Amino acid sequence: MPELPEVETMVRGIRPFVQDRRITAVLECPTHCRPLSIQPTFSRLAKGMTGQSVTGVRRLGKRVVLDLSNESSLVVEPRMTGLMLLANAPDLDHLRVEWQFEGEQEFNSVWFWDRRGLGTLRLFKSAELAEKFGPTKLGPDALEFTRDLWIERLRATSRAVKVALLDQKLVAGIGNLYASEILHIAGIDPRRNCQKLTKPQIDRLADSAQAVLEKAIEYEGSTLGDGTYRNALSQSGRYQNEHRVYMREDQSCPTCQRGTVIRIVQAQRSTFYCPKCQC
Repeated sequence: MPELPEVETMVRGIRPFVQDRRITAVLECPTHCRPLSIQPTFSRLAKGMTGQSVTGVRRLGKRVVLDLSNESSLVVEPRMTGLMLLANAPDLDHLRVEWQFEGEQEFNSVWFWDRRGLGTLRLFKSAELAEKFGPTKLGPDALEFTRDLWIERLRATSRAVKVALLDQKLVAGIGNLYASEILHIAGIDPRRNCQKLTKPQIDRLADSAQAVLEKAIEYEGSTLGDGTYRNALSQSGRYQNEHRVYMREDQSCPTCQRGTVIRIVQAQRSTFYCPKCQC
């Protein structure tokens, strides 16, 4: 967490207030917490961004990207607890970086907040960005997958399908939470070998992935029990109320109402599924 829907919500939240605006200052917020990983150094990153205009705001897998007028790009990877905020940070202690913008709008700053300090900030030249996140490093975005691409990618690996969905080189953007939800809606056992999936199963997976991710974006992501994830205005997401299996271990399956959701561990990550309706 955050995964594709949460990061897409961050992008859509900040875009109207930073697109085509000039950055006047990049400030490091005072904190006694674990420092972020920033490359190059903070001073060089600030120098490289100050005075530049934001020409684009987009998502790259689970990352927020700010494209700049000097043909460089800031890549923000929120990881476990990072947030891009316009206002109302959960607390001041975990504010890390502030970007200030020229002109007067409703919001004139964007902050990066990170409770655990695992997020990263990277400033890349365009060639470096292409090398770092090109097709050999990052798979096609989950929202852009076609049925044929799902068939091609899944039949090329013998891993369990849940494990494959977490591979960012296979498909970019899906993480642990949404992989469990997608496979549940598709009615697929998360342990099933990808090469043994039938075409109807892959068709269901393709439909489920699109539906789950789009609805989660519409609901502005999932805010779990720790309350960490927030949208750009520091408001909770709502998709957690739609979860069918994630973190519902030992509860009755809301889909078939016959099974009980169980938890297993795959690739050192928790998987939740119903053994009655996922086969």
